[in-house]
Amino acid sequence: MLMNYGYDSLNCFTLILCGEPHLNNTLRKPVHEALRQRITVHYNFTGLTDSEVAQYVLHKISCAGGSASIIEQAALSAVHSHSQGNQRLVDNLMTNALTLGAQMEKKSIDTEVILASVSSQNLG
Repeated sequence: MLMNYGYDSLNCFTLILCGEPHLNNTLRKPVHEALRQRITVHYNFTGLTDSEVAQYVLHKISCAGGSASIIEQAALSAVHSHSQGNQRLVDNLMTNALTLGAQMEKKSIDTEVILASVSSQNLG
């Protein structure tokens, strides 16, 4: 097994397991006990905070050449509330919200657009 491979007392192989929360449930199964015992560092990411979600979204808008005025502060809080800080969900929610906002001819993304995006994605 590669996890046990060493060379001149060096570990030449590092494996990083990264996934959704159900990965922990999979690793807890008896069939994966040997692998779980070899994991030396465990970290469970609980999601971004409300302010971190706002910074994350505004940063991505800025990188795309947009202005912070494209989204209201209350909408950013709604994004956090429905995504619970999960960046993948934030990205999906915001992509859908921007599309819906354009279709609705909105000048900025507000909570109405976020709620419509949540409804269309069945997030909450």
